[in-house]
Amino acid sequence: MSTTPTTTDATTWALDREIVLVRVLDASRQAVFAAWTDADAFCQWFGPDGYTCVVREMDVRNGGRARFDITSGDGTVFTNRFDYVEIVPNEKLVMDHGSDIDDDPARFRVTLSFDEQADGKTVLTLRQLHPTVEQRDAGIGFGAVELGLQTMHKLARHLGVA
Repeated sequence: MSTTPTTTDATTWALDREIVLVRVLDASRQAVFAAWTDADAFCQWFGPDGYTCVVREMDVRNGGRARFDITSGDGTVFTNRFDYVEIVPNEKLVMDHGSDIDDDPARFRVTLSFDEQADGKTVLTLRQLHPTVEQRDAGIGFGAVELGLQTMHKLARHLGVA
């Protein structure tokens, strides 16, 4: 088994490099999309339990950028950046997510899908595609799934549907 990380095209999906989270929310997809794209709403819910958030910039458009800080309960600040790749209002957001530094080697592709069910509920699917299997495994080891599910639960509470 090779110990050298295998890097592949960040835009080509591979199951061994992705993390997928899904949540059904009893809210319209317009409301769920707005929670992700409205700077005032975003930090009311984004981040795991016990973390706070401050938006420094949010320019939601193809080629735009969001910059925000997440602060843990012990005061550790984590800088974040979304570089928006594709936006289909109320349907899809594609962005590269990493720390707020240029050429962050830990940056990964996020695709959010907002699918409306016949009953008006929204299926939110969050797919993270990491550049290497090792990075994906490290994210899971760090708690990316649990922390991501906490964040989705905070989103549901923000929307009043938890």
